[in-house]
Amino acid sequence: MIAIFDYGAGNLRSVENALDAIEVKYEIVNDAEGLARAERIILPGVGHFGQLIRSLDSLGVREAFKERISAGVPFLGICLGLHALFERSEEAPELDGLGVYPGEVKRFPKDARVPHMGWNELESQGSPRLLANLPSRPYVYFAHSYYVPEEIGSDNSAALCEYGVRYTAALEAGNVFGVQFHPEKSGSVGQQIVRNFLAC
Repeated sequence: MIAIFDYGAGNLRSVENALDAIEVKYEIVNDAEGLARAERIILPGVGHFGQLIRSLDSLGVREAFKERISAGVPFLGICLGLHALFERSEEAPELDGLGVYPGEVKRFPKDARVPHMGWNELESQGSPRLLANLPSRPYVYFAHSYYVPEEIGSDNSAALCEYGVRYTAALEAGNVFGVQFHPEKSGSVGQQIVRNFLAC
């Protein structure tokens, strides 16, 4: 079962539309029991890091996420769902992320226009599974003010992007995948990325 996790503020409808478009069945889940049944997990992200982390803790699913990831269940974090994989974020420095990866998510420099919103080019790193059957520099849709620095995502980087600074736009390591952009809003390219995740 493919599970889309609902923490109360994610962009669920767009993710549902993306899966519907490629004719994939899924369930919306919001508890540890739902995660335990999942064969693949998608954590969408729209909003504030603090809101996401507080919601995961109030729902009692922090350890369930970490256990399922450790068990090898394929996981895709989208935008804020990518940020949640790290230890912390400048958006809510008082809260701990899931800590799957070390390091801190940063805010774009003060002179940058934020949010970074619109289409931008990915620079593939190596031969990432997420970007299979796509050009080496596909365009995808972004909407964010915080980013994963290139240096903390480098070991697992699948793609980079540049918006004032170069940053990690996609990562993959074993069963864990994360994207800064929104595949569900990136047309046919985004649909192929979702298909690639589901094939991993």
